[in-house]
Amino acid sequence: MPLQDMESSFSFGVILAVLAFLIIATNALVAVAVLLSIHKNDGVGLCFTLNLAVADTLIGVAISGLVADQLSSSAQTTQKTLCSLRMAFVTSSAAASVLTVMLIAFDRYLAIKQPLRYFQIMSGLVAGACIAGLWVLSYLIGFLPLGVSIFQQTTYQGPCTFFAVFHPRFVLTLSCAGFFPAMLLFVFFYCDMLKIASMHSQQIRKMEHAGSLAGAYRPPRYPSDFKAVRTVSVLIGSFTLSWSPFLITSIVQVACQECHLYKVLEQYLWLLGVGNSLLNPLIYAYWQKEVRLQLYHMALGVKKGLISFLLLLSTRNGGSERPRESSCHIITVSNSELDG
Repeated sequence: MPLQDMESSFSFGVILAVLAFLIIATNALVAVAVLLSIHKNDGVGLCFTLNLAVADTLIGVAISGLVADQLSSSAQTTQKTLCSLRMAFVTSSAAASVLTVMLIAFDRYLAIKQPLRYFQIMSGLVAGACIAGLWVLSYLIGFLPLGVSIFQQTTYQGPCTFFAVFHPRFVLTLSCAGFFPAMLLFVFFYCDMLKIASMHSQQIRKMEHAGSLAGAYRPPRYPSDFKAVRTVSVLIGSFTLSWSPFLITSIVQVACQECHLYKVLEQYLWLLGVGNSLLNPLIYAYWQKEVRLQLYHMALGVKKGLISFLLLLSTRNGGSERPRESSCHIITVSNSELDG
């Protein structure tokens, strides 16, 4: 391998390692927060959010297996079978993440479209069946190239990358059968949810206007329907911006065999798509109230534990009365901050 290619592979491996660590850490944190929220609220919609965090965490775990190949300076390449399995796991986890975003969009659409019948339709059993079916479909998609020869590359020289083992026509099939229909479905959900939310907002304004004329004015409220539309729209926008460049460029590669776009696809656009798994937990940590509040309470718990640990150290190191007063002063200030 030329020195320039080795340096490029090493740099790509470092970026991949940092990205894998951030994806695993952020999604694990959000998963813990969602688990605690489910324990308190028992919400079906939060189960889909938890599934998204699990799928994105698995993406981080899957791409971490590729880091050693990129950082290794050895001339020995990974076997094709092992590389195919690794890429199949990455593809399956990415498919689970995308399908979960679709499921969340449908769940919010159903909650706005049928608010009175939502809990009858989306029961715990139905949600569990949807999640189980989602994972089965995801692994069927991810391992499809291993059973269909036209989706495999005829030659393999390494290093282990996506297009080293999978042919671009596999991405073309996924785009035509999954990505573009999903985009149309997202647009339909978004437009219909926006229409329903606007109608609800107008009804609320009319009720508040009637209340103000009767002398019982209430300040305007921000409808929860709009919050659901906002969260779903941010998720869909993030997903589209992350994966569409990779999928569209892959289609161009299939149409133009003379174009050598593999390096751009594998080292830039594929990385951008995988980065969507880092954006998803950040979106939920910021936009979804339940997750945001639970993360805040977790941070308060860590702060209290740190203060208790510092107090324990101060009482062990100092035997006089003065350090104890200083420690008590620390607790008083910290508690006042937490209450504020």
